[in-house]
Amino acid sequence: MTSPGFRIVPQPPRPSEELLAQFKPIITSHLSDNMGRHYGAVGLKRYNRTGKLVGAALTVKTRPGDNLMVHKALDLAQKGDVLVVDGGGDVDNALVGELMQLYAASRGVVGFVIDGAIRDVAAFDAFPCYARGNVHRGPYKDGPGEIGVTVSIGGMVVEPGDIIVGDEDGVVAIPQRDAPALLELARKKAAEEEAAKRQIAKGAWDRSWVDKTLAAKGFTATGQSSDGGPST
Repeated sequence: MTSPGFRIVPQPPRPSEELLAQFKPIITSHLSDNMGRHYGAVGLKRYNRTGKLVGAALTVKTRPGDNLMVHKALDLAQKGDVLVVDGGGDVDNALVGELMQLYAASRGVVGFVIDGAIRDVAAFDAFPCYARGNVHRGPYKDGPGEIGVTVSIGGMVVEPGDIIVGDEDGVVAIPQRDAPALLELARKKAAEEEAAKRQIAKGAWDRSWVDKTLAAKGFTATGQSSDGGPST
């Protein structure tokens, strides 16, 4: 069956290992700061206690509570893939658990991003996993579902082959076409923050921008607005 809703779409070219490796030291906040501060998934919980997530998106869209096509995606997965599953945000039935985590790791999958539920939470202590929630109830295995399609994860659009970066703050998807520019911008942001840390340590952090911003909005340092009323 190959109709929309129940199909497997051929995968696009994957990002190179060299490109993925360049994202390992990059933190998600520096990426999202340079993506307009409105990109990235929201509402997902990080279940691994250790480990950084960097890999290529292998996308799955499935009927809520059903993981038939999630299993098929694992059979198709390549080393360095991140399984990205749009389960509609449903947390009534878990889409992955310990056995699937073990099988995924054996195939070189580096993490899960699930807009749905997981179970066997302890299995994910050292295996990168972001999910909407967890529940003891298992999944159905009937379909339908799609592999290799555009998905939505916590408000974040993910295309097959996108670079997925996840850390303590959350998870971000980066289109390959934007990766080189974002790498440079994120590195620049990191350098700026390191400089600010050094200034703070010396007691010399320039804070003049705060009053300048307030003044531009009609507020003064005395706590009065420019029309004489209280600043609150």
